[in-house]
Amino acid sequence: MPSSVNFWVGLDVHKDSITAAVFRNRDPEPIRVDRLPYDLQKVRQYFQRLQAEGSVHACYEASGAGYVLQRSLVEWGVPCELAAPSLIPQRAGERRKSDRRDAIKIGRDFRDDRLVLIHVPTEADERVRDLVRCRETFQREIVKSRHYILKFMRRRGFIYREGTHWTVRHIDWIRHTLAPGTLADEDQVVLSEYLALLEYKLQRRDDLDRRIEDLALTPRYKPLADRLRCFRGFKTQAAMVIATELGDVRRFDSPRQLMAYVGLIPSEHSSGERRRLGAITKAGNTRVRHILIQAAWHYRKRPAMLTLPGVLNDGGILAALTAAQGRAD
Repeated sequence: MPSSVNFWVGLDVHKDSITAAVFRNRDPEPIRVDRLPYDLQKVRQYFQRLQAEGSVHACYEASGAGYVLQRSLVEWGVPCELAAPSLIPQRAGERRKSDRRDAIKIGRDFRDDRLVLIHVPTEADERVRDLVRCRETFQREIVKSRHYILKFMRRRGFIYREGTHWTVRHIDWIRHTLAPGTLADEDQVVLSEYLALLEYKLQRRDDLDRRIEDLALTPRYKPLADRLRCFRGFKTQAAMVIATELGDVRRFDSPRQLMAYVGLIPSEHSSGERRRLGAITKAGNTRVRHILIQAAWHYRKRPAMLTLPGVLNDGGILAALTAAQGRAD
């Protein structure tokens, strides 16, 4: 350390205020607990006063506050980490909670290395990640709109029994019910609005898909996206979810650690000689877990085989694909 005095600052961050608990070296109790307004200029002045007396390290709980404060502190020369909220140690008998207590707890646990710290993405990666998440939001909204239409049609006695929902034939059947005399005027208005809302969401989702396709071709994401799309069940959207949510996968020491991060390891409740494993923990990044489970479902079905004229063995198939790749290059 550049100085013999080290300050460990635990922060409890809210929209309008920041509570800071400052520990000096290995002191059991904080030397001060201050409540600051969420004003970056005042926060900078506060930390500058601490930096004048020693080395400063800060930490706060990852939340809806985002990474603005963390990036500002790093820019000012203050190392700042974010703690995983679900993995912060909790005492079973503790029944009191306040901003002051939370800041003290984070500061003490951070100093004693009892917190699990999260990976902070760059600003550029965060923007792309939010774009991919926005597309997922529209996909959920599309499902809701489809439910609105199906439930409305069912309440009016219209049930489609000629195949799968949301095929071209099914959509034509829904539009046919808008013909004059099929529905009352009020019902025609309702169904027309539901269809217009669905079409709007589909259009916005398709626009986002095109934008994500363009981003997948950039040097930042193309190598990883190309490799992931070689696996069954992975297309551009799924590959971009993996790329933006995980970031640099080299930060995981092993595949087991990665699977624990996305909640795909079995839960366990063992005692003594009895070893009992349960369902997957489902703790961690839900988006990555959803994509991986969806991809795994594709392996239940036998893949469609490509038949090439004149190709009778595996060596011939490999040669044909190699030649095709050479033409593409």
